[in-house]
Order: sequence, then C-alpha cells, then structure tokens
Amino acid sequence: MDNNKVFRKIIDSITTLFLYVLLLTLVVGMVKTVFDLRLTLFTSLDIGFNHMVSSVLTIFILIDLFNTFVDYHEHERIKLTYVTDATILIVMREIAVGMYAKEFTYDFIFALSSLILVLGIVRVLAIKYSPEHEGGSFNFPNISVKKDVSGSDD
Repeated sequence: MDNNKVFRKIIDSITTLFLYVLLLTLVVGMVKTVFDLRLTLFTSLDIGFNHMVSSVLTIFILIDLFNTFVDYHEHERIKLTYVTDATILIVMREIAVGMYAKEFTYDFIFALSSLILVLGIVRVLAIKYSPEHEGGSFNFPNISVKKDVSGSDD
C-alpha cells in the first residue's frame, strides 16, 4: 500500500466533493440574486442596489474560488492569480457594502484601497514571473546554482 497514492486519492475525493458544493452554492446564489431583483423594483433604490452589488460581487468571489479548486484538481497546484483575484473581490465587496451603508470612515476606506493596490501589484508580479511564461523566471543576481553532472558526491 503506497501512502502517496492513498493521500492523492483522499485529496482528489475531497476536492471533487468541494467542487460540487461550490457549484451548488454558485447556482443557489445566482437564483437568489435573480429573485432579489424584486428588492430593487419594490423597495428603495438604495437598498436594492446595495443588495444587488453585494450579491453580484459575492457570486464573482464564488466563481474565483471555483476556478481555484478546478485548477488545483486538474494540475495539483494553486495559481496565485486566482487567490489574489478572489481576495481583491472580497475587499471590493466590503468597500462597496460599507460605502453604501455609510459605515466606513475615510481612513478605513483608504487602508482597504491600499490593500487592493498591494494585491494588484502582487497579481501583476505573479503574472510577470509565472512559471508558465518564457522568461518569467526570477533570477537572483548574486546567486548561482551549478548542477554536478559528474556523479561524484564531493
């Protein structure tokens, strides 16, 4: 019995189950968002619009999480761009909800905006130095690695 095969089988089962749960959550969230359109029509525009913005951004967060788990299930790795996209959407959702509810102070919104800027920079760097792109490797200037092909263990 190979422990690595057992581990892979358990991880595959868990990610498959989680993908189905996320898919079900995505469908339920979309149906709920469509039904919540009546809030926009029959209540005040402020309340309905705030709720719709929050619901739509939540759906986008679920889509990014779904993409992350699909990528992990297929390639057994997590892309940093998917994680940063989901985090940026979470922060944007909180800013939108807080601004419409008038709960945030300007310094808190500035802090969240700075967080979005940093996450955006991380996302750009993750794309620029991605292992998938040619020339995307990050070379440290003072570090060199030599591979010993002679077979000796000196």
